Amino acid sequence: MERLISPHGGYRELKSFQQAELVYDSTVKFCDRFIDRRSRTHDQMVQAVRSGRQNIAEGSQASGTSRKFELKVVGVARASLEELLLDYEDFLRQRGLPLWGKDHPTAQIVRRLAYETNRSYSTYRPYIETSPPEVAANTIVCLIHQTNYLLDQQLRQLEKASLQEGGFTERLYRARSTARRRKP
Repeated sequence: MERLISPHGGYRELKSFQQAELVYDSTVKFCDRFIDRRSRTHDQMVQAVRSGRQNIAEGSQASGTSRKFELKVVGVARASLEELLLDYEDFLRQRGLPLWGKDHPTAQIVRRLAYETNRSYSTYRPYIETSPPEVAANTIVCLIHQTNYLLDQQLRQLEKASLQEGGFTERLYRARSTARRRKP
């Protein structure tokens, strides 16, 4: 089974982190190609995707000590990617370009790439670096949807684990209480 929650800092193993890294690399290339580097939009899009990626890593790093903090920053990552998704939708709308549905033929091709072995940015490079803006933006929209799906699953697992096991503080309290009861 793929890793949706990672014990004690293995964020590079997380599917959500790997997917967010694809979105990050794609967004940087997209913005450099289609958004004026001096514009606020360029900076905001790159910062939103960076925030998403970094917060996934930070949440994973905190997983051993604070489930509450991990949930919070993974939620922030999800929100950052949702903000980025809106930027891509705005880009398409403002240029009169269509936003593909999941059944669009090219969207289906892009979506199937998620099952490629050894998938990396180079898997998507032709769709980002040499395709027209409609194809590049919609490809990244597909990647964002896939990332958000993984983050939603990760958040559900974190919430479930938090309810069942509690966080570090709660586990520490239980251990102390057990130790006190064992003392004569």
